[in-house]
This record gives sequence, C-alpha cells and structure tokens, in this order.
Amino acid sequence: MRVLVIDSSAGSLAALVDVDGGRAGVLAQATNASARQHAESLSPLVRQVLAEAGIQLADVDLVAVGTGPAPYTGLRAGIVTARLLASAAGVPVTGVCPLDVLAAQAFAAGASGEVLVATDGRRREVYWATYRADGDDVARVHELAVETPAAVRAWLAGEGAGVAGVTGPGVGLYDQALEARGEQAGELAAGAFARLAAARFAAGTVGSLEPAYLRRPDIHGQ
Repeated sequence: MRVLVIDSSAGSLAALVDVDGGRAGVLAQATNASARQHAESLSPLVRQVLAEAGIQLADVDLVAVGTGPAPYTGLRAGIVTARLLASAAGVPVTGVCPLDVLAAQAFAAGASGEVLVATDGRRREVYWATYRADGDDVARVHELAVETPAAVRAWLAGEGAGVAGVTGPGVGLYDQALEARGEQAGELAAGAFARLAAARFAAGTVGSLEPAYLRRPDIHGQ
C-alpha cells in the first residue's frame, strides 16, 4: 500500500511510504521546518515527494494526515490539503494523531507499561497523553491534554505515578521541567506514521479528520 503522509502539527511534512505488512519503506520525504508556512509549503512538498518517488497522485492508495493536537492555522491547512488531494486521487483519507505515532515508536524501541508522550504545545506548554501497547497498535489511557510541563510533572508524581516512560519532542523543553524516562521515540517518523495508518485502515478503522486544537483559535482570544 502506498501511503501519502501529510502532517502539519509542527512544521510541514510530506512523505510517500510503501507499507507491506509490518514493513514501511519511505520512498521520498520532504519537510519545511517553519511553523508558519503550512498553507504555502504543503502542496509543493507533496509534488516534490511524488516526483522523487516517480509516482503519480493517482497511484497513491491512502492519504494519512495528522489531526493534532496543534495550533489552529497549521492544522487546518494540513487537513484541508489532505482532503483535496484524496478527493483528486479518488482514494480514502484517514486521520492519525501524531502522539499515537510517537507512542508506537516508543514501544517499537522497547518501551513497556504505560508511556507518556509529550510534544511542544508552545506558550511554554506541552500537548500530552499516555498510552499502552495494544498488539500492533496503541491504546490511549490518559486523553489528550495541554498543560505546562510543571503541571504534567506534578501529575506524574501523583495520579500518574505508575507511568513507566516519558518521551516525545516536548520532553526537555521549557526549563527542562519534564524529563525523559525510559526508551525514547525520537522525532515523528513518516514510516511509523504510514504503518499505523495503514494497519488501522486495513482493520476497518478510518481515523476521524476532526482536528484536535485543544485551545480556541488565537483570533478568538483565550
């Protein structure tokens, strides 16, 4: 299955991945690190990866898009782009939470028990959730939230005392208030993203395209 991955939860990511069972080979990948140029960069990045892989959009089998949590403008750009491309290609589109992917990466690296995944929520906060392994998938234990790293650390010392691992790009940010624990997921991997999306789709699960903002848009105030 050829999966076109699009994610705008941080910078902009486009990748074409060939998923065959549990294997995922990245055929081409392109990124733009800017957190403010999603609308301008995503379509060119998609054209770039299709050209590099020598594949037409019509040859894609599935479009997988990150549904956040992330800021409003970037997340909306990613989901709209994915919808339009899937419609043009006549293929299904499925939503995937990037924190789910990072959790899957941590378990693949050897993590066990309950793992907390944190990403940069900006404003000196992190997006976070906790997970357990569920076969080839992951199951969310603590639902998505946005809080200061100090608040998450306090939760870990109390209600979350049984959490075995702490990982993700949000770890170590903002005065090192949230520290790594156990096996690390690293950065979001396009191959892991596509593999999780394809496995869920094959199992009959089409991920919602409902964006997880967790905050109201800036234009409406806080």
